[in-house]
Amino acid sequence: MSALTPIKSKTTGTSRHGKGRIVGSGTRMATMIAVSALSTLLAVGASSPAKAQAPAKQLFGKKVAPANLQTRSIGSYAKGCLAGGRALEIDGPAWQAMRLSRNRNWGHPVLLSFLEKLAVDAKAYDGWNGLLIGDIAQPRGGPMITGHASHQIGLDADIWLRPMPKQRFSKAERESVSAISMLKKGTRAVDPNKFTMAHFRLIKRAASTPGVARIFVHPGIKKALCDRAGSDRDWLRQIRPWYGHHYHFHVRMKCPPGNPGCTNQAPPPPGDGCGKALAWWLSDAPWTPKKPSKKDPNKKPKKKRQVTLADLPQACTAVLNAEPMQVAGARYVPEPVRAITALPRSRPLQR
Repeated sequence: MSALTPIKSKTTGTSRHGKGRIVGSGTRMATMIAVSALSTLLAVGASSPAKAQAPAKQLFGKKVAPANLQTRSIGSYAKGCLAGGRALEIDGPAWQAMRLSRNRNWGHPVLLSFLEKLAVDAKAYDGWNGLLIGDIAQPRGGPMITGHASHQIGLDADIWLRPMPKQRFSKAERESVSAISMLKKGTRAVDPNKFTMAHFRLIKRAASTPGVARIFVHPGIKKALCDRAGSDRDWLRQIRPWYGHHYHFHVRMKCPPGNPGCTNQAPPPPGDGCGKALAWWLSDAPWTPKKPSKKDPNKKPKKKRQVTLADLPQACTAVLNAEPMQVAGARYVPEPVRAITALPRSRPLQR
C-alpha cells in the first residue's frame, strides 16, 4: 500500500473538487506546511494503545475538518476512512445539502461529481427541480456516532426522495424539514401518488451511470421499478432491496482508479433481481423478529463489540492524526462550484 501524501503548498489546485488555496504568507507559510507534512508522516504509528482501542466512531466523529492529505478512499465501505475529503457545496444549481449540523457532506471527488451531474441532469430531463442531498461522509470518513454502518470512505451518499422546492431552505429548515416516505401507510408497497415516474427516471439514471456499484432502496420501491422497467432491465441489477430506504435512496460508487487500499464490494448477482430474491424481501420473513434461543430464553443478548481504530486499515491512523486542511492559522478555501454546464450533456433515458 502506498504511503499517504500530505498536500503541498499551492496557490491553486487542478481538479475541480481537488481545488483550493491556502491563504497565508511567504516563507512562514511554507515552513508551517512543511512542519505539518512531517507531523503527518510521523503520525502513522503515533497512536497510543488506549487510542487504538477506543471506539473509532468517537475518534472520527470529533474531527471537524478533513485530513490535509491527497484524496484517497481507504478500506471498505463499512470499515475504512477518507483521506483529503472534499465538501459538496451546500447550494448548487440543482441541489441543496441537508442536515448541515451533522457535517456529513464530505466525500471523494468522484462521488461529488456524480451527485452534481445527476442533479443537473435530473432537472434537465427527469422532471425534478433539483435534489436534496443527505448524508455522505464525515470529514475524515470512518465510523459514525449515529445512523450508518457504511458511508465511511466517501463513496456512499443518500439522496432524498422528496423533490427539492424552488426556494432555498434556510439553515434551520435544513434541520427540521422531513424527508417523505414513498410507501402506503402500513404496507410494503409504494404509494403511486408519491412514487411517480419522475422518481423512476431519477433512480434509473443513477443506476445507469458508469461507476455506480449499487443503489439501495426499500423492497417496495424495487418492486415498483421492476414493474415499470419494460424491456430495458440491465440497470435493475444495481438496485438492491434493503431495510428502510423508503425516504431516500443510497448510492454507492465503485472504488475509483488510483485509490490503492480501497476495497470494492462483490458485484451484485446476475439478473435484474426481480424474482425470488425480491419475493422473499416482500414476504414476512425479513421483518419477523427472531425468536429467543430455546437453550436459554432468558439469556441477555451479547453486547455488540465496538469497532476500534485498531480494527480499521492502518492508514486510517495517519488520516486521523493528520493536520486538518486549516493548517497552523492558514485557511482552506474551496474553489467555487462552476462549469457544471460544461459537463458532457446527457439525454433523456428510455422509459
